[in-house]
Amino acid sequence: MSRHPTPAAVEEEEVLGRAYDRRLMRRLWAFVASYRKTLAGSAVLFPVAAAVDLVQPYLVKVAIDEHIVHGDWPGLSRVAGLFALTLGAQYLLRYATGYLMAWTGQRVIHDLRQTLFDHVQRLPARFFDRTPVGRLMTRILNDVEAIGELFTSGVVAIVGDVLTLAGVVVVMLALDWRLAVVAFAAVPVLFAVAAHFRARAREAYRDVRNRVARVNTYLQESLIGMSVIQLFGRERAAAGEFAVLNEEHRQALFRRMGYDAALYAGVEVVGSVTIAALIWWGGGEILAGALTFGVLVAFMEYTHRFFLPIRDVSAKYAVMQSAMVAAERVFGLLDTPVEIASPPRAYRPAAPRPDAAERGGAIEFRDVWFAYDEEEPEAWALRGLSFRIRHGERVAVVGPTGAGKSTLARLLTRAYDVQRGAVLVDGVDVREWDLTALRRHVGLVLQDVVVFTGTVEENIGLGRPAVTRAAVEDAARRAHVDAFVRTLPAGYAEPIRERGANLSHGQRQLLAVARALVYNPPVLVLDEATSSVDPETEVVLQDALDRLFAGRTSVIIAHRFSTIQRADRILVLHRGRLRDDGPHERLMREGGLYATLYELSFGPVARQVPSAG
Repeated sequence: MSRHPTPAAVEEEEVLGRAYDRRLMRRLWAFVASYRKTLAGSAVLFPVAAAVDLVQPYLVKVAIDEHIVHGDWPGLSRVAGLFALTLGAQYLLRYATGYLMAWTGQRVIHDLRQTLFDHVQRLPARFFDRTPVGRLMTRILNDVEAIGELFTSGVVAIVGDVLTLAGVVVVMLALDWRLAVVAFAAVPVLFAVAAHFRARAREAYRDVRNRVARVNTYLQESLIGMSVIQLFGRERAAAGEFAVLNEEHRQALFRRMGYDAALYAGVEVVGSVTIAALIWWGGGEILAGALTFGVLVAFMEYTHRFFLPIRDVSAKYAVMQSAMVAAERVFGLLDTPVEIASPPRAYRPAAPRPDAAERGGAIEFRDVWFAYDEEEPEAWALRGLSFRIRHGERVAVVGPTGAGKSTLARLLTRAYDVQRGAVLVDGVDVREWDLTALRRHVGLVLQDVVVFTGTVEENIGLGRPAVTRAAVEDAARRAHVDAFVRTLPAGYAEPIRERGANLSHGQRQLLAVARALVYNPPVLVLDEATSSVDPETEVVLQDALDRLFAGRTSVIIAHRFSTIQRADRILVLHRGRLRDDGPHERLMREGGLYATLYELSFGPVARQVPSAG
């Protein structure tokens, strides 16, 4: 069994890399614009810091030519004092600019990560069907962090480097234009070196981000399924698959580091050759009496300051490449359309009245056709399905695996939209409902109960401030979970571990029933909620469900006939179509698909055949 990314997944990652940097920077600026005052402060400090850097070599020239050569020690002391002041100013300015850039970067990370999470919460279930969780974690965590580095130590700091370069050029030309020409002769070589590595570095960074996403995806799947891996003795095979992905990531990282190191070394070599050329040319000028020693020393310092920003830019180029590739991924996720959203004038029901009869809850499926894969419309999960459920009616839905039972629940809560027909709740198409109102109106209890890291109380009330402790305890008593909770060391404040690891499956199911009681929706859908519990727990759970069903419309998707028989009506689905509809006794007498399913569970039973006439 191999879980390597499919070619389609790899192709999707590559397509995201075809964005233009200018467009990405414009979009990133939207997240920075709120902090323009902080950036303005940095912009003010950068020229001051660049000026302080430029003063220091000139002070060295003055110290040599005007004081050391003439033996003027008092004058040298004054210059040394000024030099010390520039060092202090340089420290303070670099601290201030570094702090402001880091502050801005962290704010951008915070806002961008929040925007991503908010967007992901609005994406439809279809998106999560085809997107690995590990890839989403890479986008929200790793990629956003890389973008933050762009502002912390990347593009903003380049502004200071450009100012320093411009100042160095002006000062060098003012001191001696001939030496400046010697120094600037290396610039075309630097551009050639940078151009050589630019395209290769971009591809290397894109490959690294791809490999990180694949490692995260595999790791997330393996950790969640570790019990299955251990149960079937797949530790060695899983370790081998992870080793392949890990090695591919290491090799991609080494390729990226190789380009970074080559670019950095190339700038260093060009800088060293330029210094050597200055010493050779300037030494001859000093011997000819056309140049002072102080000017040559100052020129060597300025040349160092000329190449230092270029060398730093080569290092920051690595940050920028990583950030641009990360931005491609992040904005690719943000550009994923929210296919299911509330319409502009969404329907919201009036506040529920105390009388249960006024709460609504009628359901209608009107010639519904639905397929999970829209590219293969022939693979219909539902085919022309039509039925009605009255307010307060308890209806069970049965059928073989793949008949489309769970699809009903997903369409009722509008996790998916139908391709044809309509699903109506209280006479209103679910596509016209406000999504939040619809999902408060239609409650869903799943077979695999999702519990969150937090306390028992927080899981029952789902952290809503409006839910009081008294309401939580009342719901727990009616769901028969209160007695169990009070045996825990901290009671309702007892922490629940990740995925409810310290609770049994039956306890999680009872917790879900208590949660639904607190939520108190007019329509309740149970999707195989009792299929995996033991008979003793089922008795307790069934009593809790009876309390839950009272006064509301209920749709019970189940295989257990002990739950089904208590329904007012039973809908029998087969291959996405409605085959039978009626109460248990009539369906058994008619001997259709329902009777066949019942006999498969309990064995042949005698059925009363209605007499003719």
